[in-house]
Amino acid sequence: MKRVIFHIDVNNAFLSWTAVKMIKEGKEDIRKIPSIIGGDEKSRHGIVLAKSPIAKKMGIKTAMSLYEAKKICPNLKIYQPDFKTYFDLSNKFYEYLKGYSPTIERFSIDECFIDFTGTNYLYDDYLKLAYKIKDEIKEKYGFTVNVGIGENKLCAKMASDFEKPDKVHTLFNDEIVIKMWPLKVENLFMLGKKTKEKLNKMKIYTIKDLAHTDPKKLEKEFKSYGKYLYDASHGIDNEKVGRKEPKNKSISTEKTLPYNETDPKKLKETIYSQIIELGKELRRDKKYVKTVGVIYKNYMFQRYSAQATLDEATNNNGEIYKKAIEVFDNSYRNDPIRLIGVKLSNLKENKEKQISIFTLDEVEENTDVQETIDEINNKLGKDLIEPASLKLIGKTKNKKSFKE
Repeated sequence: MKRVIFHIDVNNAFLSWTAVKMIKEGKEDIRKIPSIIGGDEKSRHGIVLAKSPIAKKMGIKTAMSLYEAKKICPNLKIYQPDFKTYFDLSNKFYEYLKGYSPTIERFSIDECFIDFTGTNYLYDDYLKLAYKIKDEIKEKYGFTVNVGIGENKLCAKMASDFEKPDKVHTLFNDEIVIKMWPLKVENLFMLGKKTKEKLNKMKIYTIKDLAHTDPKKLEKEFKSYGKYLYDASHGIDNEKVGRKEPKNKSISTEKTLPYNETDPKKLKETIYSQIIELGKELRRDKKYVKTVGVIYKNYMFQRYSAQATLDEATNNNGEIYKKAIEVFDNSYRNDPIRLIGVKLSNLKENKEKQISIFTLDEVEENTDVQETIDEINNKLGKDLIEPASLKLIGKTKNKKSFKE
């Protein structure tokens, strides 16, 4: 049976969703003026999270500082992110799509996959259905989407990115050579900047070049990721639509330091970066941690560790970090450390406590907001945003608080 997967992606979600709310309030459509979603206009702190088409044409880019953006366009309108509105419209978008198929995956706050395989008795023309979904969303909610159709998630995702906004595209298996292979290699889904640079050094510039590269050569250079690159360049993807439940009861990460470290401040910074990554994994898998541990290996290669249990299970970075530092302060032996790690164990399916409706001042403690921050950082390719409550010793300069 031929698989039929849709990928539906909101066009310029944060700016569009802010525009939808403002239009309802009788204000101008900020999609039609030089505008961005960013930080505090008065202090000019923060970065560009989303930009209008006009701002994009003027050279304003995502992740650019507001100071730089203002230099390019002095009359630029800056609006702060409205997370409560984003949650509301994202949920309406998701609930609407659920009406078409129960096999749906919320890939991010503004993207969903839907599996229509085996529904030909309901929908005799999937291209016509895609246009219907696209046009109904625009009419009902006031924002536009792109719809990509393929025989797997990879191809559907690639198709939805071909041309924007408000478009429908297909990338079926018999269209890969014509539609996908001519694209630059960095356009391949899940291929980052560093991988692109490595591939270019190997004289691989297009997806076609990648598809014609010896897979053994790719695996030698990129290990197991090399197999993904080769398969993806041929449009091969067997992943099912729907969230996978993790089987593991703990997650951990360790880092070998470039030299023996004795500065507690530097060790805490490493713990912080590890928690950022582990926190993403928890939220992705809808898990909550009850026990937080810190792992050490000293200059004599002796390993030791310590852990502590939280009062309530959580997947909030700030709460995990606070407990990890408590463990660190109670267990670090002031010896030179060669390796440090964090282990999150005693994972739970539920928070064990309901979070009340939050106010704007409390928003950063809410898991939904933490997930939104994950989404923004994933799109930008870096951890550029962090909750303002997570005050860290020696915080990296390129980090930006979403309350700025």
